[in-house]
Amino acid sequence: MKKIKSRHEHVGLSSAKILLLVLGLLAPQAYADVRLSSIFGNHMVLQSGQQNRVWGWATDGEDVTVSINDQKHVTVAGNDEKWSVMLDVIPVGGPYHLIVKGNNELVFNDVLVGEVWICSGQSNMAWPVSRANDAVLEIKTAKYSNIRLISVPQVGTQTPQESFEGQWKVCSPETVAGFSAVGYFFGRQLHQMLGVPIGLVNNAWGGSACEAWIQREVLEADELYKPLLDWWVEKEQSYNHKQAMVVYEQQLKRWQEHAAKVKQLGQRVAERPRAPSNLFESNHRPANIYNGVLKPIIGYGIRGVIWYQGETNAPVAYQYRHLFPLMIQHWRNEWDQGEFPFYWVQLADFNDEQVEPQGSDWAELREAQTMTLSKLPKTGQAVIIDLGEARDIHPRNKQDVAKRLARWALARDYEINIAYRSPEYKSMKSEGNSFVLKFDHVGSGLYTFDVKEPIGFAIAGADKQFVWAAAEIITKNSVRVWSDQVAEPVAVRYAWADNPVCNLQSREGLLVTPFRTDDWPGVTMGVHVRQR
Repeated sequence: MKKIKSRHEHVGLSSAKILLLVLGLLAPQAYADVRLSSIFGNHMVLQSGQQNRVWGWATDGEDVTVSINDQKHVTVAGNDEKWSVMLDVIPVGGPYHLIVKGNNELVFNDVLVGEVWICSGQSNMAWPVSRANDAVLEIKTAKYSNIRLISVPQVGTQTPQESFEGQWKVCSPETVAGFSAVGYFFGRQLHQMLGVPIGLVNNAWGGSACEAWIQREVLEADELYKPLLDWWVEKEQSYNHKQAMVVYEQQLKRWQEHAAKVKQLGQRVAERPRAPSNLFESNHRPANIYNGVLKPIIGYGIRGVIWYQGETNAPVAYQYRHLFPLMIQHWRNEWDQGEFPFYWVQLADFNDEQVEPQGSDWAELREAQTMTLSKLPKTGQAVIIDLGEARDIHPRNKQDVAKRLARWALARDYEINIAYRSPEYKSMKSEGNSFVLKFDHVGSGLYTFDVKEPIGFAIAGADKQFVWAAAEIITKNSVRVWSDQVAEPVAVRYAWADNPVCNLQSREGLLVTPFRTDDWPGVTMGVHVRQR
């Protein structure tokens, strides 16, 4: 700027001087580098059989050229500095080079074309290979150069994010340990069956609430979520994280002083106080994960989504009946890629087994998940009420979880002739003091695990008091249920508990889906906000 001023001192504020000043200010922007979201990078996998969107940013008006496999696409960055192109279908395989040219040039190497799946949800999806069953063997044998992995960091915010810190990695013993176990085992099953490259995008966040994955405006458009949003508005207005940290520091100081004295006396030290999490960055706050984790990858070409979440929303299970399908449809609308497949894991068995039948928010959450099957197309559910652990909300057997998800994808999306859907309750007929229940999707027939008699049924009369019921398989798709304690039964439930003891399945080993024939009010009916 000093040079410009000294060269034009004699003309004062002439038009030439103003023009040069403006050009001087614009010059740095004119040479701004073209850039892309981190979802694009070396070793990435592009979705086969469809056009794929590539997008990024450059200076307003800058020409951008995108090339791959003998195709070239030219566009211009808009006033908002955004640009995008649609790649034509590329043959499966590779490797390819994706080249993006603006005022600079970016070259992405080792690009494959195959099947891309989002691996999403909460901690049971985030749970890493290193902590799954047979971790040492799984890690040492993870030598799949055509499986590619990328993880999105956990960022909770109300501000939509354009990109994230992350990069695609080739699957190997050095890279797989920290990746989603369910995601990796699912992708490996597909790769072994299909023989094509697999791209896995892990954006799961432990403990996340479903509403945090949804744009705030979408929730605000429905009166059903007014109590939830009002609760959050009140908290947002009153919460002071700095003040919370001051209180914590005071608590920590008192604990440290007390701990020092207790140690000298050889006594047990009380648990250290925990630092408060920032409410504004919470993985429960509506839209926080949508903006911070999902938004940066929306639009990347995918085959579908696998999802493992629900534990956090169990206290509001009736709300989840609407919230969960709302989230799925919201994602589909945002992706603008049609009704892509969305397959989820139903809640596993957890907590203590109950001596007598009783209400259960986990059972009601499973019911809400099952209801979603009839509300949206191209959805599927992996039933795993035999794979949980009573004492641990994170069961280690992620291999079988992934296989049950993979069955849905292989059968529905890749036309592999295998059993994939758990048997589901269809109808009930009264016969004296018993009911005959019929089931759909039984495969080659109903079967029981371990013992001959079906276990897990409860029956009730008009008093709504459930007792355990006896049962027997009478045809390949029907079961008789009764109890000598109930002379005039009106309702039946199966596997209706946090941790149900049950054994009915198809001969293919797919568990019968938990159900109830009544619609009596549940323990979460009318609950709109979780107690935190």
